[in-house]
Amino acid sequence: MNQYHRLGTSGALSPAIKNILFANGVLFLLTQLNTSLGMFINYNFALSAEGVFGQFKIWQLVTYMFLHGGFWHIFFNMFILWMFGTELEYSWGTKEFLKYYFLTGIGGGILNLLLSGEPTIGASAAVYGIMVAYAISFPDRLVYIYFLFPVKVKYLMGFLALFAFFSTIGPNTSNVAHAAHLGGIVIGFIYLKYWYLYYKVKSLLNSTMSSSSGSSAKMKFTKGGAEDKTEFYRHKIDELLDKINKVGYLNLTDEEKRLLDEGSRYLREHDSENYN
Repeated sequence: MNQYHRLGTSGALSPAIKNILFANGVLFLLTQLNTSLGMFINYNFALSAEGVFGQFKIWQLVTYMFLHGGFWHIFFNMFILWMFGTELEYSWGTKEFLKYYFLTGIGGGILNLLLSGEPTIGASAAVYGIMVAYAISFPDRLVYIYFLFPVKVKYLMGFLALFAFFSTIGPNTSNVAHAAHLGGIVIGFIYLKYWYLYYKVKSLLNSTMSSSSGSSAKMKFTKGGAEDKTEFYRHKIDELLDKINKVGYLNLTDEEKRLLDEGSRYLREHDSENYN
């Protein structure tokens, strides 16, 4: 049943997406209706290597996400943002959603500056980041390509990631900022998977230390019921790591995040006490 969930959460506009759509729409109309104003806006607020490195216009890393070059450019970006982002915002909360949106957009812009340097506009990097988040959170949901061919989101995102990668390392004969797309994908994936990787590596280190300490270390856990508490936290952290691997850290509840931090801290202090 879950894979047939309708994208867009019944068409309702969430607060952040509503404001993003409004800001993009207003700026698009301004640049299209007044040529001189459009040139001024693009010169100062589109992303370019000369602007950021030569003129120190750092704000371009944010403002370029609100500018678009044509109707279909803004239409598809905003449509995909609404389609994939609405449920994420309702699930994460507006604050977390906006943080992630700008993080992936800025990350995509930085990678584009480093690998391409060509002037860039558009919300595509952030939109690709949103698609990655959706694919991690709901990997088996179906998307209909051209409204006809069903494909799971995880496979669609895998294809888009590969396409962005090979388009970035190969010759770019189009006006598409593939490096920005790739940056949004990579930054989004790393951000969402960071906590899982962090705690997984720490858990492996703890297991290695426990094995090398032998039976004498296990004897110490029995004192004062520490063994039961240690096993409890290990079991809970393993469960939470599995959940993070499936749906991402941001989809944990506040209580689960608290338990993850609390358990990790306890095991770290416990290891420090018994293994050093």
